[in-house]
Amino acid sequence: MSIHIVALGNEGDTFHQDNRPSGLIRTYLGRSPLVSGDESSLLLNAASTVARPVFTEYQASAFGNVKLVVHDCPVWDIFDSDWYTSRNLIGGADIIVIKYNVNDKFSFHEVKDNYIPVIKRALNSVPVIIAAVGTRQNEELPCTCPLCTSDRGSCVSTTEGIQLAKELGATYLELHSLDDFYIGKYFGGVLEYFMIQALNQKTSEKMKKRKMSNSFHGIRPPQLEQPEKMPVLKAEASHYNSDLNNLLFCCQCVDVVFYNPDLKEVVEAHKIVLCAVSHVFMLLFNVKSPTDIQDSSIIRTTQDLFAINRDTAFPGASHESSGNPPLRVIVKDALFCSCLSDILRFIYSGAFQWEELEEDIRKKLKDSGDVSDVIEKVKCILKTPGKINCLRNCKTYQARKPLWFYNTSLKFFLNKPMLADVVFEIQGTTVPAHRAILVARCEVMAAMFNAGIFQAMCLLICAEMYQVSRLQHICELFIITQLQSMPSRELASMNLDIVDLLKKAKFHHSDCLSTWLLHFIATNYLIFSQKPEFQDLSECCPTV
Repeated sequence: MSIHIVALGNEGDTFHQDNRPSGLIRTYLGRSPLVSGDESSLLLNAASTVARPVFTEYQASAFGNVKLVVHDCPVWDIFDSDWYTSRNLIGGADIIVIKYNVNDKFSFHEVKDNYIPVIKRALNSVPVIIAAVGTRQNEELPCTCPLCTSDRGSCVSTTEGIQLAKELGATYLELHSLDDFYIGKYFGGVLEYFMIQALNQKTSEKMKKRKMSNSFHGIRPPQLEQPEKMPVLKAEASHYNSDLNNLLFCCQCVDVVFYNPDLKEVVEAHKIVLCAVSHVFMLLFNVKSPTDIQDSSIIRTTQDLFAINRDTAFPGASHESSGNPPLRVIVKDALFCSCLSDILRFIYSGAFQWEELEEDIRKKLKDSGDVSDVIEKVKCILKTPGKINCLRNCKTYQARKPLWFYNTSLKFFLNKPMLADVVFEIQGTTVPAHRAILVARCEVMAAMFNAGIFQAMCLLICAEMYQVSRLQHICELFIITQLQSMPSRELASMNLDIVDLLKKAKFHHSDCLSTWLLHFIATNYLIFSQKPEFQDLSECCPTV
């Protein structure tokens, strides 16, 4: 039987009395009377992990014959560079220890904001110990001068540590030094208590399995019906990725259109979704400047792959008629452009299904070198500024990271005017938002932002039925505004029956709308005279 302990975080540099470097886990293993294993064996086991320097593995014996395996991970970058290994470490742990130095407030908040949410999702009902190591600077001085006050501001307070422990359901410990009292009695007592609990649980599970195996060999007793139980409530799975994927297929609220080098339209997309995944698109759409990113590879990728076209006489444009036309982006790389629809579907689906993406690209590009080249460009698009691209082989990269885990996320744009195309006014306060995300995630918002002329006419009929004159007038103005903004080419191609709208407007006493529709039909006579429904116009308007 064994116990697996995972220690995360860096408690700072500490030393033995003979100036040899040590730490919380190493000190405990060397001093605890319940753990057997001399210094040489610990050094041997620690040295065996040089090939993987992100963590150190210690092996010892506890309580006589219980194998104790400890993985000490002082660097949090393991969650960025090797998510698969870090997830397995946390998932297979019996006890988790999170340690930090009370005088390093910047690192504490970085860990709390970026990595604690990841750990919470990977926890599997195991005990967690939060160890705050060190003595706070100027903690006992009553001085209120600015210098002492600034020192306190650089320390992690007890309240912050306790709040973190509450979020994880953990036990909070403050270790002012790594002496025998704090290590052996305080930290060691709590850790050994959880070790005993883990052993009891494993023993109980082992006994249950043994009883189950023995029961199959004998005659089973009659099974009595169990009393009815309340149904188990299960949390509904997130629809975030599927909602964004549906947004890509339905092409609502599009604000960017990609074209191939021959100026033919390829696919439509949304700036907010692309910028939430990639700094390349943030640079392309001027959300960030090259000075903000400070990564030459990202700047080079943006310049090599994309170019924005703002020419008013652009031959391939099909959206110039709308009030705010989508941004036109030319994809310079022909191979990348041919696979762009698959790449966008990969991004909108969460940006982690690498094997499916490679399979889709391989169906279009027969040459394996071209496939590898396109895959490398996708990795460059998802690159984090200032970090080495760790996605060296998408086949072996099995880290199922959702879209929010990548370079940026939608929270970066929360309550900020960047790329916002909707503003809510709430009691004098303005809240910027993004129409595409609202439409994808909320059916009510989708209905509000995509209410068409047909829906407006249905609402006008209901307003006239219940004598809500103000609502009827609003529907009239909406229909008139929508028809005015349509170009002649779109009016000729759409399946909107203007004559039917005119009949309904006259029948439901909408004089303003019916008069305007008559004028509209007369102005666009050449367009509507080609449609068969125009022949019925004499029935409702004999003078035409």
